[in-house]
Amino acid sequence: MKIRVVSSREEIPALNPNEKVIHLAFRPSNKDIFVLAETCPKIEAIQLPKSYKRTVSKSIEMFLEMQKINLLEGDVWGHRKDINEYYNVSQSVLEKIQELKADRFTNEVIAEKLSRESKLNSDMILYILSKRTID
Repeated sequence: MKIRVVSSREEIPALNPNEKVIHLAFRPSNKDIFVLAETCPKIEAIQLPKSYKRTVSKSIEMFLEMQKINLLEGDVWGHRKDINEYYNVSQSVLEKIQELKADRFTNEVIAEKLSRESKLNSDMILYILSKRTID
């Protein structure tokens, strides 16, 4: 699974319209979120660092909810945008999710356990669990 990392508002208009998960590494304005939703109509989730997520307005939260876009808290630790514009969720994390799901752990327990073991925030793990059909 790939997360598109966007480090400035100037990058938003040039994004691929098929992007599904985007990490904004800057504090977005309401306009930035609207432009992002317009530029990427297939977007499913926007991830923001904790300090930026706290500053998102209630109107934007309602807009994202109406558009069925998840607003996630988290960061992409250790990612270097100058090398790759995408942060890749490792295959080992996805396999670990499958293993824990097969062992009948709840989504919350899986998210808590893997957030300690991986670089992913529990919000992102819960999002992955909600989007992947893991039997």
